[in-house]
Amino acid sequence: MAALKKRSRTTHTRSPPKAPKPKRKATKTPSTQEDHTSKTTIPQRAKKNPFTPYPPSKVYRLIEPGPVLLVSTGSPTSDSDPNSNKDINLMTMGFHTMLQHASPPLMAACIGPWDATYARLKATRECVLAVPSVEMARAVVDIGNRSVDDLGAGTNKFEKFGLDALPAKKVGAPLVGGEHVIANMECVVEDDKMVEGYNLWVLRVVKAWVNEGRMPGEGGRMFHHRGDGTFSVDGEEVLDLKERMVKWRMFQD
Repeated sequence: MAALKKRSRTTHTRSPPKAPKPKRKATKTPSTQEDHTSKTTIPQRAKKNPFTPYPPSKVYRLIEPGPVLLVSTGSPTSDSDPNSNKDINLMTMGFHTMLQHASPPLMAACIGPWDATYARLKATRECVLAVPSVEMARAVVDIGNRSVDDLGAGTNKFEKFGLDALPAKKVGAPLVGGEHVIANMECVVEDDKMVEGYNLWVLRVVKAWVNEGRMPGEGGRMFHHRGDGTFSVDGEEVLDLKERMVKWRMFQD
């Protein structure tokens, strides 16, 4: 009993458990890090505008129109020698576009009162659009830079520039004949509502003629006004992407 009393009772206290150290995330090397570029919220520096301001008054030079055309108007008064008639006229035109492929085929042409053709088209409501080949480029430019007042009495541009005025089938205006004429389209005025405001005529093609030996790819090359007195000419190389035009198969005949 005494021995037991002498023994002191030792009290053991347990220290609180230490908090586990946070595990360090392994740093991925640049080659294995995930690309979070698409999720970043860091503002990106705006790219410098590489373009130079351009005058709006010259934008027509940026959108090359279709080929340069000749517009025939008026009605020959003599069947024996239509070329000698003062009543027929030719003008050069570069502002035009297709509006509708078929049912009916429609085109738009810009012809204003500064052109002698304007009065004839307004009176007869019909014309012929001719497609010249590049061999005619100089003559076509000269036609567009001569007015009927510059010609001698009793002379018209057909006679002046050695082109034939041929009878059309459905309109009174003559076809434009010549070795280097690619095609002729007989047209009537379909709609003139935009003439007063924009000098824009909607024309319906009622008959068309082609010179098969002068068609593009078969010897004929059309030329296009670039709006500044220079012209681009159709080349021999054709970029054929018909297989990609999946929605427009009906126009590939």
